[in-house]
Amino acid sequence: MKTAIALGTFDGLHTAHQQVLTLPSDFKKMAVTFTAPPKMVISGKKELLFTEDQKCRYLKEFGIDEIVTLDFDKVRNNSPESFLEFLQNELRADFIACGFNYRFGKNGAGDTALLSEFCHQNKIELRVSKPYLLPDGNALSSSYIRSLLKEGKIEKANEFLYKPFSFTATVQMGDQRGRTIGFPTINQKYPDDLVKLRFGVYKTEVCINGKRYEAITDIGIRPTYQIDYVISETFIKNFVGDLYGKEITVTPIKFLRDEIKFNSLDKLKKQIEKDLEM
Repeated sequence: MKTAIALGTFDGLHTAHQQVLTLPSDFKKMAVTFTAPPKMVISGKKELLFTEDQKCRYLKEFGIDEIVTLDFDKVRNNSPESFLEFLQNELRADFIACGFNYRFGKNGAGDTALLSEFCHQNKIELRVSKPYLLPDGNALSSSYIRSLLKEGKIEKANEFLYKPFSFTATVQMGDQRGRTIGFPTINQKYPDDLVKLRFGVYKTEVCINGKRYEAITDIGIRPTYQIDYVISETFIKNFVGDLYGKEITVTPIKFLRDEIKFNSLDKLKKQIEKDLEM
């Protein structure tokens, strides 16, 4: 069977990525990607849309048969030509797909022009996807979606992502203040590698044992009772049970309001009651 290869980082598997990943049906489908976007590796600051586990799971769901994940630190100094030889000699590419702005090799020296020349010389079919243009004329990108999430525009961001943005973390012991006002919450440390959402309160969904529950989630550093890391505090409607130590996935649906510093637990309780009505 012939092999078709999609090239890209594919963080978010957004609409433009899906154009690249739609490979010929009668080929073995392969994706060649990185654990994180090279720019994030260079900067040392990760702001992922999907974790590596999420991305691999969604690539498989999309129809990719095999995922080749490269360690950027190990290949960053390789020449563009060595990467092309890798595609041809080790992966046996018969068909290659990439985006219009795909770069490869040391300092991103390789581009679609070099890739096109290589494919022509070696009788490899190449498809370079055109940009997916937004209404303002700019090309859709993972960076644009990150900017939406940082602004709290979760609904807009989810229009482009393959699956709604979500995060999974272990439920940890909190200070249990919520219990004293009738709104017990699950507390989770927000994942360090994911893009930071705009701090505030969100309408969310929580999945527990395969069942979805409506919830509201406060993401931030708790202005009323400050901490030194980003925390997610979620009140789950119509759920009673102990979730300490469990891995729980929270899916933000809509941004409701910014974080507010309350002078009393009674004022906090009244605000939560208002949030639940929104």
